[in-house]
Amino acid sequence: MVLPGAQLYPHVPLPLYIFEPRYRQMLAWSLEADRMFCIASMKPGISEARATDDFYHVVGLGFVRACVGRDDGTSHLILQGLARMRIVGFLQDKPFRIAELRELTSTPPAAEENDLLRIQMLKESTKHFTGDAKMPENVEQEFGSIDDPAMMADMIAHACLQDSEQRQAILEELDVQKRVQLLLSYLRK
Repeated sequence: MVLPGAQLYPHVPLPLYIFEPRYRQMLAWSLEADRMFCIASMKPGISEARATDDFYHVVGLGFVRACVGRDDGTSHLILQGLARMRIVGFLQDKPFRIAELRELTSTPPAAEENDLLRIQMLKESTKHFTGDAKMPENVEQEFGSIDDPAMMADMIAHACLQDSEQRQAILEELDVQKRVQLLLSYLRK
């Protein structure tokens, strides 16, 4: 599914409203098969992804965790992020795209760096919320309880970054230490 300004990170839930006929067909196909599909983000300046060059090919693979169909054929669902993937080809274009995918593996930081990276991200993410936009206490506790800096970076990017190109850059960075540093630079702006 190609959407404007949307990224799906591993471990992060993404609520979606499915209303377009092609995506209704895709959802029905997905629910009958493995309950999975990918979210790709449109490139800047594109209003509708007509060609495969109109969207990014590093995407998030998700599992349909919950789906509620409505009488009018639309659906509300929660897509749970599973993995970063790269589109390497297409098996089908109509009525919806079916992509060939390759899973992307992140390079973890040195073990002794984990705590420092986590502390830096937690500090910057809590500073990100000021005034009336205070970080809900349960979210701060959730971030603080994450041991994996890769997961923490993805969750904070999802929660704190408004700019789609910044979120895409975080999605595409496979070196976790570089991903964290990129996230911190965005949060400090």
